[in-house]
Amino acid sequence: MDAPDRDQLPFGVVGLDASGIVVVYNATEAHMAGLDRDAVIGVSFFDAVAQCMNNFMVAQRFEDEALLDEIVPYVLTLRMRPTRVRLRLLAAPTEPLNYILIER
Repeated sequence: MDAPDRDQLPFGVVGLDASGIVVVYNATEAHMAGLDRDAVIGVSFFDAVAQCMNNFMVAQRFEDEALLDEIVPYVLTLRMRPTRVRLRLLAAPTEPLNYILIER
């Protein structure tokens, strides 16, 4: 999917390379998180952007599981009041990026 189509999705899309660096950050997520896309691209997602996901439920799953397609109920707590979301964690050894889809 190209960037303009991703930006039209009603949920957040974050694409990470193997080291957790943000490569894809759609407009919906930028708006909902209140973060400028240009400030997020190229930054370590779990260390600098979404430290509240740097735990066994999210970040560790990408390290431990080469193949991942899981929906996780979650509560975001960083930079905002606690917000219930559903995360879809996607990873495959044949794909260059891992994805976190965020439905608020």
